[in-house]
Amino acid sequence: MTTPNVAVWFEIPATDFARAVRFYETVFGVRLVEERCPQSDVVMGIFPAADGAVKGCIIAGPGFTPGATGTVVYLNGGDDLTGPLERVWAAGGRVLVTKTLIDESIGYFAHFEDTEGNRVGLHSLR
Repeated sequence: MTTPNVAVWFEIPATDFARAVRFYETVFGVRLVEERCPQSDVVMGIFPAADGAVKGCIIAGPGFTPGATGTVVYLNGGDDLTGPLERVWAAGGRVLVTKTLIDESIGYFAHFEDTEGNRVGLHSLR
């Protein structure tokens, strides 16, 4: 591999696109940019990210099925996971694993279930 990131893109499937976008905008305090694929019924809500950063989206359409037992994507929880985890509950999700120390040099992780039934991870250094 010659790329600086192992991951280059992620897609979090949604059944109810509007509900999922509201959930993630509430939890992360961001605006997702909606894009529709012209040749299909697929719609994406793209997370904001700095140039060169790994990007991803909420995606809905034929063939995209939410689930809690597949791959877990870890999203940046900012400086401290406490805030995003509190907003998970407020936005209609469930915290599955509370803020947990991995190692002082690596930081913390947590897992939540979003409004669509996906298991998603969070990471922060504090």
